[in-house]
Amino acid sequence: MATCSSDHTVKVWDLDEREQWQCTASWKAHSGSVWRVTWAHPEFGQVLATCSVDRAAIVWEELSSEANMTGRGGAKSSSNTWIKKTSLVDSRTSVTDVRFAPKHLGLQLAICSAEGIVRIYEATDVMNLSTWPVQVEFNCNICLSCLSWNPSRMHPPMIAVGSDSADNSAGGKVLIYECNDAARRWEKVETIFKVTEPVHDVKFAPNLGRSYHLLAIAAKELTILSLKNLKKDGNTNAGALSKFETRQIGSFDDHESVVWRVSWNITGTILASSGDDGCVRLWKANYLDNWKCFSVLKPDSNASEAEKATMQAGATMSTTPTSNVIRAAPPAGTMNIKRTSGWPFMNIKEDQGKMFY
Repeated sequence: MATCSSDHTVKVWDLDEREQWQCTASWKAHSGSVWRVTWAHPEFGQVLATCSVDRAAIVWEELSSEANMTGRGGAKSSSNTWIKKTSLVDSRTSVTDVRFAPKHLGLQLAICSAEGIVRIYEATDVMNLSTWPVQVEFNCNICLSCLSWNPSRMHPPMIAVGSDSADNSAGGKVLIYECNDAARRWEKVETIFKVTEPVHDVKFAPNLGRSYHLLAIAAKELTILSLKNLKKDGNTNAGALSKFETRQIGSFDDHESVVWRVSWNITGTILASSGDDGCVRLWKANYLDNWKCFSVLKPDSNASEAEKATMQAGATMSTTPTSNVIRAAPPAGTMNIKRTSGWPFMNIKEDQGKMFY
């Protein structure tokens, strides 16, 4: 795990054999507050990228050597060395987000800045990360605070960007751009007008067989959108941009404060959000495709407080009229079945409301 902070430093943490997190590297990465840190896909090695208010994005690589891996007496060293491979300084203002592209697009890196420009770089040699020429840049004409690649392999490259500008005259605060291979440029395909408050984070969900995309937005509230591509495979012109049917499938103020970050699990079925209330909340859809909070994580609370908060959140997971039992939501991947009569036989009409996932 990598963390960044306003004291200009980046830290890397490893989980040891006792399941304790140990800081294995810490260094001053920038001359200003470090806004974001992100990992490249492990296929490309141990590679990080950071961005800062100092107008730079930097690519880092972990030094791999025997001396670095072993300490006195052959014991494994508790600290690692990360070296700067390149510094990307094309931006004239603060670089507010940096994200590596999905693995199938190669070793590309997208950054956005407060001046409203998105730049996409690509490593010319994945074995030598010192050269990252700009492949494309486009101006969104709005102050940018965050971006997210769409990880779907079945769709042309797509990026969502968000703005934390307090000026509402520009319209929507979330824009979606798609790569037009025929025109060899990125073009805007959608503006999300449903979100008008400053946006702090956006995340596309991994798409494992869905016919639509999921996008989580962190602003004053947590918003989840579905974007369904209206283009039909048999009616697609070369170079034609996608058209989407955008639907808001959830908007939540459970944090009762600003939502700062959102993150999906690897299958895109569970969403985590963090806010100014000091909590991390976990969300998932029930069998009616209604998204609910099923767990609340409070770092400063004791076990009983955390369990109470989780039970309160889990009670909202049930939308079945026949259920009047307050229960904590089950862990992902399990099913609870409750029957009151007829065992081992099941009456569908009587018992269908007593099966929860």
